Amino acid sequence: MSAPFPGIAGLDTYALSDGECRVEVIPSRGALVTRMVVGGDEVLFLDTASVADPSKNVRGGIPVLFPIAGPLPGDTYPAERKAYTLPQHGFARRLPWTVRQAEDSLLVVGLSSSEETLKQFPWAFDAQLTFSLVGHRLTLDFDVENRDTRPLPLHLGFHPYFRVPDAAKPEARVDTDATHAWDNHHKREVPFTGFDLTLDEVDLHLRDHSRPGTRLDRGPGLRPVTLSWSPEFRLLVVWTLKGKDFVCVEPWTAAGGALATGDGLLYVAPGERASLAFDIEA
Repeated sequence: MSAPFPGIAGLDTYALSDGECRVEVIPSRGALVTRMVVGGDEVLFLDTASVADPSKNVRGGIPVLFPIAGPLPGDTYPAERKAYTLPQHGFARRLPWTVRQAEDSLLVVGLSSSEETLKQFPWAFDAQLTFSLVGHRLTLDFDVENRDTRPLPLHLGFHPYFRVPDAAKPEARVDTDATHAWDNHHKREVPFTGFDLTLDEVDLHLRDHSRPGTRLDRGPGLRPVTLSWSPEFRLLVVWTLKGKDFVCVEPWTAAGGALATGDGLLYVAPGERASLAFDIEA
């Protein structure tokens, strides 16, 4: 097993490498990918101060959103599921994951249900994230086993922060054929005619992006990023803030609130497993 090194704030960090590509992961900080460097180009944005402060949600890298993506409306389940609560984007990005395997270009980490998680999400599960690097392509495989006696609701997302300098946003592009979206900044449905990434905030949830992937052009002199994902990811979220050097391009399996509404929610039968993949190539 490959040994970790002390990274940000001394946190154990694992490095995956293949040729000119290097990826770094901190299992104890929500299994967070903190860096992806290709030929000297930092592909990801990271606010290192938020990594070092355990009281904060990390802004940057590639957080995993489980068991929900987005907020839970009213922060509660429907009455028939009792009044359990979940923070926005779930608890997986906040909890430590256990290293199960570590090699030069492979890292496997796990997160199992516990007394703490059952208070928020009353299903027994075992989740596993496998990070594998081949050339310039990073694959994140999410696998979850339902260890409960009832179907396990699955609402999963990934929240990568790609480094796009604020000055490059007028030329940055996200490829999509979507025609309508939920504007989460203004809280309304809107026709979609294209992105203006220079606005104070862009938070668009594309309802009808048809392809299991997209391409992000990050601006002059920066490597474009090609994304692909399992067909179970049916929603594409694009988020950025003026003055910040990132654009988030996020695949979600369903819209925010799916755990409460049931709209687009996936289920894993008792004793069964589900596996979904997300690829990033730069």
